[in-house]
Amino acid sequence: MEKEMPKVSIVVAIYKSEKFLDKLILSLIHQTYENIEIILVDDGSPDGSGAICDKYAAQDKRICVIHKQNGGACEARNVGMEKASGEYMVIVDGDDWLETDYVEYMMMLIQTTGSDMAMSDKIFTTRDRVQTKEDKIETWTAEEAACAIIYPRIAIGPWNKIYSTKLLRENNISFSVKWSGEGLHFSCVAAQHANHVGVGHRKVYNYRLNNVNSGLTHYNLQMGLNAFENIRIIKDTLYLDSEKLRTACDWHIWKNYGYILFLIIATDSKRENLALYKDCRKNLLLRLPKVLVKSRVGGVQNFTCFFKDCSLHLSQNEGFEKNGRHCKRIRWNNKSLAPYSGGNAWIS
Repeated sequence: MEKEMPKVSIVVAIYKSEKFLDKLILSLIHQTYENIEIILVDDGSPDGSGAICDKYAAQDKRICVIHKQNGGACEARNVGMEKASGEYMVIVDGDDWLETDYVEYMMMLIQTTGSDMAMSDKIFTTRDRVQTKEDKIETWTAEEAACAIIYPRIAIGPWNKIYSTKLLRENNISFSVKWSGEGLHFSCVAAQHANHVGVGHRKVYNYRLNNVNSGLTHYNLQMGLNAFENIRIIKDTLYLDSEKLRTACDWHIWKNYGYILFLIIATDSKRENLALYKDCRKNLLLRLPKVLVKSRVGGVQNFTCFFKDCSLHLSQNEGFEKNGRHCKRIRWNNKSLAPYSGGNAWIS
């Protein structure tokens, strides 16, 4: 007798998503991998999202709808995860959608590599509809996968991935931190606890960039502060406490100083946040040499940091061999900040 395919639970937190829900839910119902349960968590959405969920639940017995008071995406996901009965778990955002072979592809990565967790390093967006030309299945160590998520060389959200339910529950992995950066925390912690991680390159997740109700479409300083707090939590609680992971965290912390600075400028709140503005600007400069020397930012080719009175540009393609060591060049447009005359500094 042929062994039944493992059940996969798909957890979706939903809030103000009625415009996109039909496309999302139909993409779940039509998965080529059929042994799934679909858990839709209506997080007190004030629009018609709850009614749409109920409509589809009446048509497909694999769908379970949970209606709850609004408590945020993290709480809604946790409620859905507690309900999940599958051997594996997938997290989907309420305004995105899946390719029909998403679960089948992710389970293939799990089974081919024998991993507790799997992910693709590529995604579709509403602006990028071109499929990856070549796919290759790889097995990454827990450290390699966690580093790739932190830098990030891979989409940092909890979506575009699949997790062993046993892995999550035995290690108490949930959305236990503040919103913004919570997906980075969740997927990074899961990767560290995995035996190893299966990785593919095919695009099977569709990430929406045109939802005006999404928190990511509005500038919000608190969002940046929460993300900064969460990357510090990641570094302070590393399960795999290695130099590579600490260096990756340092790079992400440095990047977050720039993100907060950007949000202060974008929200025109420099006057109210002057001390924070100055602290971020100072840390971007002071931490940069160490970050450049130690970090492994992979495909990121250029950094550009803009300040009111100075700008810095680093092209990682610029470098040379000096005394047998590869060196990178920093060009400071404001020469008063240059470690060496002429606005150039070589760092090995």
